[in-house]
Amino acid sequence: MLELKKLSAGYGRARILFDIDLELRPGEVAVLLGRNGAGKTTTLKAIMGLVRPDSGEVRFAGRRIDRLQPFEIARLGLGYVPEDRRIFTDLTVAENLEVGRRPPRPGVAAWTAERLFGLFPALAGMRERLAARMSGGEQQMLTIARTLMGNPQALLLDEPSEGLAPRIVEEIEKAILEMKAGGLSVLLCEQNLAFARRVGDRAYLLEQGGVRRAGAMGEMKDNLLP
Repeated sequence: MLELKKLSAGYGRARILFDIDLELRPGEVAVLLGRNGAGKTTTLKAIMGLVRPDSGEVRFAGRRIDRLQPFEIARLGLGYVPEDRRIFTDLTVAENLEVGRRPPRPGVAAWTAERLFGLFPALAGMRERLAARMSGGEQQMLTIARTLMGNPQALLLDEPSEGLAPRIVEEIEKAILEMKAGGLSVLLCEQNLAFARRVGDRAYLLEQGGVRRAGAMGEMKDNLLP
């Protein structure tokens, strides 16, 4: 579904990523593990075209995308949920979802507002609430839901559990497992190893911009992220 080959990228003269090899298979959750500054967010931004790779390739659904613009990549069916959420605070929950709407894709079950309210029951009673009046965890769920309204084939999630109450983390965990069960591929950046274990199939450990370990999620040790 998604493949990175020898991907290097950075900001100006500062190189952040060094020859990253990574793949996301259909219907799985792959996890990018690593401490702050390891290069996890930069990897997602390079995939989405928000950071231009210096070298290497990114392929999505068999097509090379590392020279495309972010909006072109999104239209191909790659959804991105950034760490800072970026919801429209002056719009309601229902209006935020409508902004994300894209036509259904062949072979992909279409996401509707009602289906998303089933995925995130906490949002169902907030349809007319302004996003500015939601908690951080509720905004996180709304951001994921809005991205799913674009009917992506794969989803990039950047630190979805960070700083959230345990109840909200459980809701997001359940939603990720439901997405996987429905055939959606998810690439997840995460520092919470316990959370990653519960949702992930495979993991890549990033250190200083390179992949230091890769394997099944169950093979990652508890002391992996000191």
